[in-house]
Amino acid sequence: MAEAEARELFERAVAAQRGGRRDEAIDLYRRVSALNPRSAAARNNLGMLLIEADKLEQAVVELETAVTLRPDYPEALNNLGIALRRLRDLPRAEVVLRRSLELRPDNGDAHYNLGYVLRDANRLPGAAAEFRRSLELRPDRVTAFLLLADTLADLGDHAGAIAALARAALLDPDNGAILGALENHHRLACDWREIDRLQSVVLSAVREGDANVDPSTLILNESTPEEQLVCVRAYAAGIAASCTPLPPAGRSRPSGRLRIGYLSEHFRSHATARLLVETIELHDRERFEAIAYSYGRDDASPLRRRIERAFDRFVEIGAMSDLRAAQRIREDGVDILVDLMGYVGTGRTEILAYRPSPVQVNYLGYPGTMGAPFIDYIVADPFLVPEGGERFYAEKLAVLPRCYQPNDRKREIAGRAPTRAECGLPEPGFVFCCFNHPRKLNPRMFDIWMRLLEAVPGSVLWLLEGAPGATANLRREAAARGVSGDRLVFAPRLPLAEHMARHRVADLFLDTLPCNAHTTMSDALWEGLPAVSCAGQTFAGRVGGSLLHAVGLAELVAENLADYETLALALARDPDRLRAIRERLIASRPNVPLFDTPAYTRALEAAFQRMWEMHAGGQSPQSFRISADGEGTERK
Repeated sequence: MAEAEARELFERAVAAQRGGRRDEAIDLYRRVSALNPRSAAARNNLGMLLIEADKLEQAVVELETAVTLRPDYPEALNNLGIALRRLRDLPRAEVVLRRSLELRPDNGDAHYNLGYVLRDANRLPGAAAEFRRSLELRPDRVTAFLLLADTLADLGDHAGAIAALARAALLDPDNGAILGALENHHRLACDWREIDRLQSVVLSAVREGDANVDPSTLILNESTPEEQLVCVRAYAAGIAASCTPLPPAGRSRPSGRLRIGYLSEHFRSHATARLLVETIELHDRERFEAIAYSYGRDDASPLRRRIERAFDRFVEIGAMSDLRAAQRIREDGVDILVDLMGYVGTGRTEILAYRPSPVQVNYLGYPGTMGAPFIDYIVADPFLVPEGGERFYAEKLAVLPRCYQPNDRKREIAGRAPTRAECGLPEPGFVFCCFNHPRKLNPRMFDIWMRLLEAVPGSVLWLLEGAPGATANLRREAAARGVSGDRLVFAPRLPLAEHMARHRVADLFLDTLPCNAHTTMSDALWEGLPAVSCAGQTFAGRVGGSLLHAVGLAELVAENLADYETLALALARDPDRLRAIRERLIASRPNVPLFDTPAYTRALEAAFQRMWEMHAGGQSPQSFRISADGEGTERK
């Protein structure tokens, strides 16, 4: 009798599962398992549904039981691998997925999931091989093409990445994720032959409500603040829908130190850590406790060791699922959780979507609004978001008095500057420089730069070396504009101390638009290299102007690209003026707001204090300014 009832319940559960009635199906499979504890199929199907419901620990229990009951069950092993990967248990996930493939080598799903595990473990060649094998077996899997493209790009094969995405676009030509990824990889390779068309179709997809477009794509293209807000709101809504917020903590902070959690993958030798480390060191320990929540690799660099020492606690959450990481942050009693990633790279926005902290902040890593209902504030400054700009931000604005960006006065710099000859630069002649990542370069800026080279005889453009193929693409673009490719000089990547020192042999830093220099410009200004920027419409396009205002060089911020070109040319033709600017920059460096890290830290702390006071007082978040004396005022 029980066996017949179990069969009938199993059939009902399958029907509910196929009909999308997940909760009903979970309940029915549990009843089947109670009646027939040896039903491996019921355990497997229940495990699949628990993965969908983000109940990963429960899913692992059911799937391990299924495998115990039936060791030769490749589907259950595959599903167990999925659950373990999402729990960040990569070694066990790899073992069970390889067992699944031993039983069924032609399972494209298991190859795909093993590729995902190897990619998460940074074993990129193996990951690429598994994604390729998956596509041989399942050539219609668009996500495998996307992951293969990202993996190939990380291996330096941008041509391969573009080819993979082109095949994906044939399968799903209107998919915003594919279109955005194609645009990104073309930018990484400095292959601009399709860039105008790709930019246009990506923006069209955003306007039509495609929620799959990666918001970081819009940071680099000619998007408006309105388009960026539309994009991130749609993207964030999908994340919010997949994560059920934790129940309210039901506690209030007693008197004492505010507990600030900083969440990042980049607590290593990375631009974000380089900017932030001294601010963490300078936090007032009588009023604030700073906790790092790190999910990135330990690169064993001196900066990694320094930033570990800077925090009161350094918590590794890389092996935790998003939900478990959120629970840990909640258990630690974090008052304000500061996200240093946003939608950049391997950001884990889902952790914030679980709402582990009563106040959550978008800061430093992502240059724009995150559009998320679970992010309360974004840290900005008066130049970044001028009056009236609030409407383009889902967060409320925490406006610091001078500049949003922290800086480290202890930058490691080589004592000896290289000669121009050692850098491959001509001894006489003007050196225009842009050490921005090559993905920030674009045809419109390149047009201006080539005209500058033509107008200044003997000048060269010194660029950061990019991905394989990027150098050839840029030389081709120069030749197409009538400029010899030999007038482009490419700087190899060097240890930071040596890279900093080589700024001294350049004459003028040229900023990019629509995405300005960030850490790159701070490095140049610290070394006394004057920079010209153009103020754009968006957060990312106004950072350069913010930094120049904060070092007292507002006159080097142009309001449009025509003025930017005129200004750069005038400076190149007036060595006395340029020399005076350089001397002023070097002499004033100890006192300018951009490099006054103690004052900056006090302003940031005042912002955190104001956020907490509003929360503790039962107020909803409101935009506010921090004045130069550290007092907070509402911004209506």
